[in-house]
Parts: sequence; structure tokens; C-alpha cells
Amino acid sequence: MDHAILMASGADEEVDIMVHGLLSYKIGGQTLWITTSHVNILIVMLILIGFAFMINRKMKHATDVPDTLQNIAELIVEKLDGVVEGVMGGNAKKLRNYVSTIFLFILFSNISGLFGLRPPTADYGTTFAMALITFTMITFCKFKYQKVSGVVKGLCDPWVFWAPINLIGDIAVPVSLSLRLFANVLSGTIIMALVYALLGKIALVWPAALHFYFDLFSGAIQTYVFCMLTMTYVNQAMDTE
Repeated sequence: MDHAILMASGADEEVDIMVHGLLSYKIGGQTLWITTSHVNILIVMLILIGFAFMINRKMKHATDVPDTLQNIAELIVEKLDGVVEGVMGGNAKKLRNYVSTIFLFILFSNISGLFGLRPPTADYGTTFAMALITFTMITFCKFKYQKVSGVVKGLCDPWVFWAPINLIGDIAVPVSLSLRLFANVLSGTIIMALVYALLGKIALVWPAALHFYFDLFSGAIQTYVFCMLTMTYVNQAMDTE
């Protein structure tokens, strides 16, 4: 495919990991672009939505003796619920749908490199958008559960003149969340591109071990870290003590 929707189209072609514009349009005098990242995000979303519809239809006709698909669906839900409850305790019900959604999206995005796609999470626009959603949720929970007085008290802890530093720490949350995920995924993408570009046809079988590490192992670890930090921050925001 053109424009690096796929990172490599053939053994003799140059591996391209850059984000490219596919379609442009103007709104209010500003030129907006549909890029390869948008297309790859759409592909991941369609896969997840299709899987969700398939599971939903299957669970409407669930049986006492589950088949393979029902087992997979129940296992995913059970494990994700267990992770959220283990971190958030009584607050788990309020956040498990959000955490499960971003977990599956980030995981599928990270492992999409196995199929030749440029991982959407290798684009800072993707990771920063998710971090902003988390930051908005953190801020909302702070004002909802701690009220304005609690938020002000937290900013002035331990001393009043410490407030600017605490404020900077709060604002840094979406930046640190997004950069950690983005940098790890992008570094793996670049390393794999260099391996294929430098070795060409020689890189036939053994890079599978690198794919296993960068796309599966590292991708799963970064997904877990992002969701774990999200749950920790939101749980702290819900703490009224």
C-alpha cells in the first residue's frame, strides 16, 4: 500500500515509518489532513468493533458449556475486571469499562506492527489524545469527590508556596503518560525498520524474535503501564481523605 500505511510493501522496497498525508481539506482557512495514522487507527477500531459485535451476538446465545469464542470473551472480561478491581477496589465499577476499552485499543495498536501496519501509538497525536482523556477524567473526579476545597488543599500541600510546583506536577501527567507510551512504541518501530532496511532479504526468519519483543512483549507491558497509571491517578482523585 502507498504512503506507508504498511511499513513495508515488498522485500526490495524502502521501509518507510513516517506519517504521511493522504487527503487534505480546508475548514475556516485551515488545511486539515487525513494521515496514515488516521487510517491505521480506523483499521484497529474496525477490528475491535467487529469483534465486539461478534461477541455481543454470541453472548446473547450463551450456553452452559461455552465454546471457544465464548471462553475467550469471558476470559478477557474476567481478567480485565480482575486487574481493575485489584487496583481500584470499590471504585472499579466506575472505571472498568473505560480501562478495558483503552487497554484493548492500545494493545491491538501496539501489536498491529506484526501485520505490517505502522502502530497508531507510534504517533504522538494518538497517545497524547488518550492521555488528555485520562487527564480530563482525573480533573473531573477531583472536583466531584474532593470538591473545590479539597483540590485547593491538595495543591497547597505541604505548604502554600508549594502550590505552583504541585500544579506543574498535575499538568505534567498527560505529558508523561503520552510520552512514555509513544517513545517506547516508536523506538521499537524504528529499530525494526532499521533491521529490515539494512539487512534486506537476509532478514527473513530471525527478526521474528525482535517482533515478539517489541510488538508483543513490550507492547503488552506499555499497555499495562498506561492503564495502571490511569487507574492509580483516577483512584487518587476519588480519594476524599
